[in-house]
Amino acid sequence: MATVQVRYIVQDIDAAIAFYCNYLGFQKVMHPSPFFAMLSFGDLRLVLSRPGGGPGGGQAMPDGTIPMPGGWNRFVIQVADIESMAERLQKEKIHFRNNIITGVGGKQCLIEDPSGNPIELFQPMIPEAQLEKNNPA
Repeated sequence: MATVQVRYIVQDIDAAIAFYCNYLGFQKVMHPSPFFAMLSFGDLRLVLSRPGGGPGGGQAMPDGTIPMPGGWNRFVIQVADIESMAERLQKEKIHFRNNIITGVGGKQCLIEDPSGNPIELFQPMIPEAQLEKNNPA
């Protein structure tokens, strides 16, 4: 059961569902409208909302601002072999924001969903960076 929930604004709910489920191992929980879906990945629930869709997370703010995808905030998926996963995703033409880099705790790279929202792939290299429950994609 999910214990953490993140909302992403996406341009196309169906494309986002296909991306997250087909390439990253998410499961579809529900998709009751073209403006909303809910996915899960271990302890993470990913809520998807379309800009301008409402009522809900995609609806306009009181000043009329419409939520948009993108930015730099992201969630992290721990992977067992980042090089193999990156190679597989590159063959599928998934957009990478950068190449694999090595940081203090491990290796990482950023990919984007079909709307440009970032997802960090992370392979820990030291015990302290390892998640207790490894959900390798």
